[in-house]
Amino acid sequence: MSYQFARIDLSKTNYSTKVDWAYITKFDTETLAKLDDIYRTYCTYKRFASVMPMFHSRYTDPMTDVIGYYDNKKLVAFSLIRRYDEHNALCDQFAWNYSKPKLRLGIETMQAECAIYKERGFQYLYLEQAHLYKADMDGFEILGPLE
Repeated sequence: MSYQFARIDLSKTNYSTKVDWAYITKFDTETLAKLDDIYRTYCTYKRFASVMPMFHSRYTDPMTDVIGYYDNKKLVAFSLIRRYDEHNALCDQFAWNYSKPKLRLGIETMQAECAIYKERGFQYLYLEQAHLYKADMDGFEILGPLE
């Protein structure tokens, strides 16, 4: 198995937010249930053979931003963005319910996150796995070995 890490150099991007989004900052029982349901639906839809459990502490970690994405004011997707410092963040988890696949939320949310974090002064968004479809993103870079 080959595994490559990647990142987006935000200085090479010029995306805007075209999706309805907001930070999720309150994690009551109802919100956690919605997030868990989206994650479960996403993993089932994608037919992942191996799935990392979603621990509620991943949502509530003070170094993690939870971004909710909405369609007609209904939460349909989320991203977990782990901030390492004021310049570097990891796109840790994305999930959506695929109720309207034509929305292309996977791509639209990545572009929105580039715009959001570039505006906040970040330099890089790390992507972990270098999935082929992500290579079309402006500023995409595959990370090489340590020197």
